[in-house]
Formats: sequence, structure tokens, C-alpha cells
Amino acid sequence: MENPFKYGTIVDADYFTDRVNEVKYISQFVHSANHLILISPRRFGKSSVVAKAIKQSERKSITINLQQVTSVADLSAKLLRGFLKVHPMERIRHLISHFRIIPTISTNQITGSVDVSFRPGVDGTILLEDVMELIEKAHTEKERIIVVLDEFQEILDLAPRLDKKMRAIMQEQKNINYILLGSQESMMTEIFERKKSPFYHFGEMMRLGKLPRDDFHHFLSERLKGCFATNSEELADNILDYTNNHPYYSQQLASSIWNIGTLQPETEDVLHTAIDQIVTTHGLDYERLWMNINRTSKWILQRLASESALQTGEYPTSTIYSALKRLQKDGYVIYSDRYEIEDPFFKEWISRG
Repeated sequence: MENPFKYGTIVDADYFTDRVNEVKYISQFVHSANHLILISPRRFGKSSVVAKAIKQSERKSITINLQQVTSVADLSAKLLRGFLKVHPMERIRHLISHFRIIPTISTNQITGSVDVSFRPGVDGTILLEDVMELIEKAHTEKERIIVVLDEFQEILDLAPRLDKKMRAIMQEQKNINYILLGSQESMMTEIFERKKSPFYHFGEMMRLGKLPRDDFHHFLSERLKGCFATNSEELADNILDYTNNHPYYSQQLASSIWNIGTLQPETEDVLHTAIDQIVTTHGLDYERLWMNINRTSKWILQRLASESALQTGEYPTSTIYSALKRLQKDGYVIYSDRYEIEDPFFKEWISRG
């Protein structure tokens, strides 16, 4: 039997974990002239939710992850490449011919993928203006395209005043719906809620939290039944208790449990066997991470791993707060109703140390 759990990539169809209300909410914006800002910690499934809403809309879309962008010129090239995926080159060649800096466009004859590049050293701002104008001109208000910019907070580090430049372009556009995703809440709030920010109140703000436990429990237990007919509900409970309902790690643990159940059916304690396997597999990676964390942050992670209080007098409150914010930015810690280590298996590794 095929493993019914999937994690690490954008999921859809049978692998998609409910989120019905969230998909409906996003769909409202997809079918309107408004823009959406979606904030959620990494690996909470925001990209999958947005992808599902867009797929249901049957609208053209471009998705760019700004963490994978190295410069403004690279952003321009990636946007143009995404645009060419949904528009045949022959139909828009005349528009590209009006670019102030003409790109080099080539097609892989085997895969059919399109590659876009600009000559080195050109002004990335000019490229971005031309590409974003092209995307606008190629559509109408009745047939708006959706542009998804994931990890949007990275715009602050990509180039000086890029946020101001992009906002100036985007505020004139009527034929594009923007969906801007971000995992760093403090930075995203700074971009969209600070009055002096160029993107102040650019769109509707939405926060994506953890899945409702009952819904997630049903999802897990129904799929575990194929291998654990008699105790799937208990296993689902144990998984969610261990991961604290985290979407990504719950699916990862369920997937590992499924593999053990099918390949080693004689295993008695599949939950802890799966946990041991995951921690062992990633042990070297965790060790490398640990070596690059400073002493204060290590102390905080150890306290969080043992679920102990942080206010002990060992460090000033301001130091603890600054370290927590840094750990959040680096993706080690998340905050929902409390601060917690993002990866429960890293937490396990720390506890065992």
C-alpha cells in the first residue's frame, strides 16, 4: 500500500489536510480585486492552502519564493520565467521587445522549461519595472493574474528601498491579485502595519494557525486505519500530543509510523520507534545546528526543551527577549499560545543531550 502521508512539498488532493474554511477565505480574495497578506510560521501549510485556492479558481498564477532570490535582477528574471510558463512566447514577444533591457530567453528542448537571463551588471530596478508592467499589460480586470510572493519579508534584505519601489509599481496595477506570504511575523507586521511603511495596509491580513485538533485527528486516524485497523485513533492522538499539532511534523511522524507498520509489522511501540528513527536520521544535522548557536540561545532552547521557565534570573529579561526573537527569525522557535521549539525532533535531540 502507498504511504498516505506527504510532507516537505506543496500537497494537494488526497494528501491535503482539510483547511476548508481557510481555502474558502482565500478564494474570496482570488475572485476579487483585493490583495491578501498571509502570515504563518514555516511548515504550517500556507503554500499548500494558497495553491489549492488558486487551483480551484482556474486562474493563471505566478509563484516566487523570495528566499530563493539573490538580487533584484534575479527577481525580475524569475517573474518573467513564471510569466512565460502561462503565456506562449509568440503571443507576448511584441511586448518584450519594448523592454529597455532585452532579456535572453531560451527553451530546453528536452524538458520544455524556459530560462531567462539578463546581462550582468544591469540596473535591476529597470528590469523589475519592465517585467511588472508586462504582467499588468498582458491581463485585464476581468482576467486578472495572481502573483504569489512567498517569504515576502525577504524584500527588506534584497535591496535598499526595494519595498518603496515595488509599492509604487503595484499601487498602479489593476489586473493583478497579489498574495504575499511570510513566516516572520514581526517583520511582516513591520511591513504591513507600520504607518510609515510603503506597504501600510496594502491588503487584508490573514494569519494561519495550527489545524483544529479534531479535524487533524480525523485526517490522521482515517489514513492510519489502512495499516493500524485497531488502534489508529490512539496513534493519531499520540502523534498530535508529541508534535503539539504541528502540521508538517505530524505528517512526518505519521509517515514514519506507516513505514514501520508495513515493513516491520512485528514492532510493538511504533510511535517511539518512529521518533527514534527520525532523531537518529537527523542527528548529524542537529549537531551542526547546535554548534552554530550561541550560548544564550542554547540555554533558552534547553529550557524550552524541558518546558522550564525562562525567567530564572540567569539572564536579564531583555537578553532573553532578544534571543527569542533571533531564534524565531532563524526558524528554531515559534510562538502560538506560547514559545516552543519549532521541530519536536530537534527538541527531543536536545532533551537527550
